[in-house]
Amino acid sequence: MSILIDSADIEEVRQAMELGWVAGVTTNPALIAKTNRPVDQLIAAILEASRGPVFCQLTTDAPEQQEAEARHLHALAPDRIVLKIPAATANLSLLARLRPETPCALTAVYAGHQALAACEAGARYLIPYVNRATRLLGDGLKLVGELSAVAERAGTGTEILAASIKTPEEASEAFLAGADHLTLPFDVILRMGDHDLSERAIKEFRQVG
Repeated sequence: MSILIDSADIEEVRQAMELGWVAGVTTNPALIAKTNRPVDQLIAAILEASRGPVFCQLTTDAPEQQEAEARHLHALAPDRIVLKIPAATANLSLLARLRPETPCALTAVYAGHQALAACEAGARYLIPYVNRATRLLGDGLKLVGELSAVAERAGTGTEILAASIKTPEEASEAFLAGADHLTLPFDVILRMGDHDLSERAIKEFRQVG
């Protein structure tokens, strides 16, 4: 199990790494666009500021360009880059071609049948959007459980990386539902060790002293 930071903000990444228990970084095109920096330059900076895997998502939809983009991103750090490939039948062929050399994650997974196909294609990770799935489907945690069950039955070693998590409580619920890994926004990471009752107990300890 590992916790990653979902961010393309270099300062957030640095601070998360300083905590000592954040294992890597996930990014997406929306997060990268907010930085107004060239993708290669930004990914290089994230790699320098972090440790562990860095997840990069393909941005082109053109099949003839996707593989070239994928191999270019992977070449930035072959031992650390994980490619995020959007869930679609056409994209599974790309994933299958890349898997011998490059770990790949199928992202935006909303159904068990997508998970089953991704496992057969060789996906290292499945990425469900937990909070978004709750809003769109009614129960994002149920989706995590379904994907976990499919991956376990498939026996391919595919793991669940839960994303779109808005609170510490949702993080622990996603893990208990079957997620192997969690990627969290910086503000959620900063709240993972906190609880009102813990704070109250600490104040009481101080008063006794």
